[in-house]
Amino acid sequence: MIRMLRSRFLWKLYAGYTALILVACAVIGLMIGQRVENDTQRELQRSLRAQAVFLREAATRYLKAPADPSFQQRVTDLSAEIGTRLTVIASDGTVIADSNEDPDSMENHGHRPEMEAARSSGEGTATRFSSTLRMRMMYLALPVRVDGELLGYVRTALPLAVVDERLQHQRWVIVLVAGLSALVALIVGLLLTWHSVKPIESMTQVADSMSRGDFQIRLPATRSDEIGELARALNRMARGCSERTETINADHNKLLAILSGIAEGVIAVNQAERVVHLNEAAFRLLGIRDGETLDKPVWEITHLREVREIVREVLRTQSEAERSVRVPRGSSDLFIKMHASPLRDGSGKLAGAVLVLHDVTKLRGLETVRREFVANASHELKTPITAIRGLVETLIDDREMAPAQADRFLRKIKSQSIRLSSIVTDLLALSRLEAERTEIERQDFDLRDVVLDTVKSFKALGDERHITLEAETPPDSVEFFGDEEGLCQAVSNLLDNALKYTPERGHIWVRLKQTNDQALIEVQDTGLGIEPKDQERIFERFYRVDKARSRELGGTGLGLSIVKHLCLAHGGSVTVESTSGVGSTFRILLPIKAHLSQTSTQS
Repeated sequence: MIRMLRSRFLWKLYAGYTALILVACAVIGLMIGQRVENDTQRELQRSLRAQAVFLREAATRYLKAPADPSFQQRVTDLSAEIGTRLTVIASDGTVIADSNEDPDSMENHGHRPEMEAARSSGEGTATRFSSTLRMRMMYLALPVRVDGELLGYVRTALPLAVVDERLQHQRWVIVLVAGLSALVALIVGLLLTWHSVKPIESMTQVADSMSRGDFQIRLPATRSDEIGELARALNRMARGCSERTETINADHNKLLAILSGIAEGVIAVNQAERVVHLNEAAFRLLGIRDGETLDKPVWEITHLREVREIVREVLRTQSEAERSVRVPRGSSDLFIKMHASPLRDGSGKLAGAVLVLHDVTKLRGLETVRREFVANASHELKTPITAIRGLVETLIDDREMAPAQADRFLRKIKSQSIRLSSIVTDLLALSRLEAERTEIERQDFDLRDVVLDTVKSFKALGDERHITLEAETPPDSVEFFGDEEGLCQAVSNLLDNALKYTPERGHIWVRLKQTNDQALIEVQDTGLGIEPKDQERIFERFYRVDKARSRELGGTGLGLSIVKHLCLAHGGSVTVESTSGVGSTFRILLPIKAHLSQTSTQS
C-alpha cells in the first residue's frame, strides 16, 4: 500500500488524468456561462423590442397630433406597469416624454448611439452607463414613421443590475456543479489509476526477482485483458528461464568457441557428427543451399570429402587439425583453409567439434600474381641482358671484326641497353605508384595542356609513319588538381601504343570532354584492335597481345599497367573498347570535384 502510494508512475498517470478533468470542467463551465449570458442578453433585447413596438403605437398617435397633455403621465403609468423605462423622442432629438425624468430637464438625445443606429438601420441597441440614473442600462430604440416620414423615436431601457445578479447566481451554480463533477471524476480516476498501476507494480517486483535469479515467484493471472495476458507471459517466461538456466551453463563453452570464429565460416557438430550450428559464411563458402541443416549429418549437408575427414579426425584424436580444400566454382575455384578443434562441455568431456573455414582464395591469387610477376620480370630483363652479353663477348673474341659489323653490334648493344633501361624505369615508376598512391605531387593545371602538349610531341612520329593525329578539346579550360607529369605520361603511353599498332594511313584521335564533375580523356585509333579475351588482361604487368611484335616495337609490357595505376592514384579509372581489325578506344575517367575539394582544403 505505502509502496504503491510512492509510485511515481501512479502519480504521473493520475496527474495527467486530473489535468484533463480540470481543463475539461473549466472549458465546459466557461462555455455554459458564456452561453447563459448571451441567451439572457438576447432575451432582454427581445423583451425591450416588444415593449418598444407597443410604445410606438401610442407615440405615433401623439406625434401626429401632439395635443394630449396627459401623454407624459400615460408614459409614466405604462412604465410602472411593465417595469421598463420608456422614452419618446422627437425627430430632432428633443425628449417629449420620459418615465423616469422630467423631459424639459433632459438634454438632446439625437446623438445617442442607439438613436443613430435606429436612424440608419431601423433599430438601435446600446449598453452603457446612464448619467441620469447612475447605473448601467441596456437601451433599444425604434424609429416612428408615418408614410415614410420620420416623426420621432421610442426608446425602452432596463437596468443591467438585475441581469448581472441573475448571471452571478447562475455562475455560482455552474461552478458548484462543475466542482462536484470534477471531484467525483477525480475519485473515480484515482481508483481506475490504482487498478491499472497495481498489477504493473506486481510485475515489476517479479521482474526484479527474476533479474536476481529467483524464478519461483508467480503472478496472479485472473484478468482477461492485456495485463492478464502479460502476467501469464511473465509466468511462462519464469518457468522457461528456470528450465534453461542449467542448459545455458552447459552450452557456455560451446558458444564461446563458436563466437570466436564467427567472422569466418563456422560449423559445429556433436559427437554423432550432426550439425548443431552453421553460420551464413559457411553456407557461402561450402556452396550449401539454404534449408534446414541443424541435427543433420555433416556428410549430408556437404559432399566435400575433406570436411568429413577432418571432422572425424578431430573426434577420433580429440586434438586440433588443419587441412586445405579446393571448391569448384564455375570459371574460378575457391580455396579454403580449414581449422578444426575439439568441442568440450562444462565438465571437460568431448561434446563434438568446431570447424572454422578461412577463405584464402585472394591470398592464392596474390601468390600467383607474385610468381607470374617474378617470372615475367626475370624473362623481360634476361632477354636484353643475354643479347648484350652475347654481343659484347663476340666483340671481345673477334678482335679483327670489320668496323661496319662492329658498329652494327654496338648499335644493337645500345638498343638493348635502352630497352633494359626502359624496363627498369617503368618497373620503378610502377612500384612507386603502388607504394605511394596517395602521395603524388599535386598542382593546379589545365587538362587541355596535357592533351595538346602530348599530341604535339608525337606529331613528328605520326607524320613519319603517315598516321594522322588529331586533338579535340573544349573551348574553355578544364581545371584539375593532380600530378600533371603523371597524367602526361598516361596519355603518352596510350598514344605511343596507338602509334605502334596503327598501320600507315591510319587515324588517331585524342579527345578531352568535361561533365559537371568528371573529365574524360579518349584515345581512339584505327589500328589492329584487341580480341575480347585479351581486353580484360591488357592492364596487367608484362601482358602483351602480340609478344613478338611488341618486343620488335620496343614495348616493355608495363605501359598500360602504369596508366591504370596513375588513374587509380587520382581516384579515376581506365577502360578499353575495341573491335579486332577496326580499332580501339581507351578512356580515362577522372573526378574533378574531389580534386577541387582537396585544393580548397589545402588552401
